[in-house]
Amino acid sequence: MAAQANAAPVIIKRKKVVKGGGHHGGAWKVAYADFVTAMMAFFMLMWLLNATTEQQRQGLADYFSPSIPIMRVSGGGDGALSGDSIFSEMTLPKSGTGASAPDQAGEGQDASSGPDVDGENERFKVVDETLMGRGGESMVMDELKRHVVTKVTDEGMVIELFDVEDTTLFKPETDKPSPLLEQLLYVIADATKVVVNDISVASHVRSNPIVAIENPVWDLSSQRATVARLILEKYLDNPKRIQKVIGYADRKPETENPMEVRNNRLQVILLRQ
Repeated sequence: MAAQANAAPVIIKRKKVVKGGGHHGGAWKVAYADFVTAMMAFFMLMWLLNATTEQQRQGLADYFSPSIPIMRVSGGGDGALSGDSIFSEMTLPKSGTGASAPDQAGEGQDASSGPDVDGENERFKVVDETLMGRGGESMVMDELKRHVVTKVTDEGMVIELFDVEDTTLFKPETDKPSPLLEQLLYVIADATKVVVNDISVASHVRSNPIVAIENPVWDLSSQRATVARLILEKYLDNPKRIQKVIGYADRKPETENPMEVRNNRLQVILLRQ
């Protein structure tokens, strides 16, 4: 009995075994959540690419780029003249983002490379503000605004008038002007009185679905340009300011589909001096 009393105590160690290897400690849940998030972002990106315009995509890119100032004019917004104006063409080049739309009337270059002799762009901006009524009551009535867009190019300030699906500038496939066109050209002639720049008038028409032996697009665009010139001459302070009248036929479509009505358009261009 004495020997047993002096014996060393027996210590039993029990190791706790965690049987969680089948679930990798829950790390798979984090990886799966990252995968689902990435897939959601991918499908959202694909949807945005399909559902937005080039200008709206530029606005989104500007928002997520810390090196480019976020500006109202690059957001693809719905402004007084559908969000496009000379103001955006003169501001975006200064921020390094380029112009908001390519030049369809001049040499295919945007305002970022255009000259600005004696602050000519600032005078163009005055015309734009007069036309759009930023300083007071708009000279362009609400029902006319959706037909007008302005931009600045190497050639000058372009005021573009275009057809929409339910309202056209001319009677379809003719050179007979609508009352809408008469109103628009009156407003434009009045707005351009604040400068003395010469004027060019250009006409574009959409392509025909069937190519005839004698394609009428050349004659039609030339005739429409002449009609626009005659209307402008009635309202301009000096009719001799009009220096060029051009019919481009369907050679410079505005949209990917050359048969869309948006390609029926007139351009009144204040030429650089």
